Amino acid sequence: MSALIRITRAFWRDERGATLVELGMVMPAFLLLFFGIIDFGRLSFHVVTAEKALQIAARIAAVRPPACDGVAVINTVGVVPNGEIAPKYGTNCRAGSTVCAQPADVTCAGDETNDTVAEIWPLISGALPIGATAADLQFTYASDPNLGFLGGPFVPVLTVTLTNQTFTFVSPLGALAGMTGAADNPDLPAMSISFPDLSVSLPAEDLATGNTG
Repeated sequence: MSALIRITRAFWRDERGATLVELGMVMPAFLLLFFGIIDFGRLSFHVVTAEKALQIAARIAAVRPPACDGVAVINTVGVVPNGEIAPKYGTNCRAGSTVCAQPADVTCAGDETNDTVAEIWPLISGALPIGATAADLQFTYASDPNLGFLGGPFVPVLTVTLTNQTFTFVSPLGALAGMTGAADNPDLPAMSISFPDLSVSLPAEDLATGNTG
């Protein structure tokens, strides 16, 4: 009996293999943290490169014909109150709220049949998230009363937006994000979250097609 007691005590005092057990407990948490850092690094990389791509897209679109149909061509006179004289052509639009008409904003999705979009897309497609298409680019032309002059070319503020993108994790963090509600779209795969919409705005420039002065 005493021998059995000694063996039992020796067994409980034996710490050989404890390190392996501790490693087995710590390793999953370490790997989750390690791959999580990689995943968020990938997400940051995609956001930065997409922003740079949109800057290029906006810069090109600002000096090319509109990517959307229906964008005004020239600044027409605004509504002149009764009894007042219409402003002269050449008057800055910012001289008064009624000097130049303010067309409604025009928004459209990118269409590669449009010459401007067809020029932009090959230059930026490689920097956008995998699966992005030209139709995921949204072009908006908004009037600004501080730009242009009456009778001159319409100079809108151009905004290029990237929409409808997803980011897929390679670690279980995607599933954890879904459980916490970060993946707000139930149609997304379990390891994916919605990619943030990104946009860049620039005032357009009066270069028309570039060959008419």
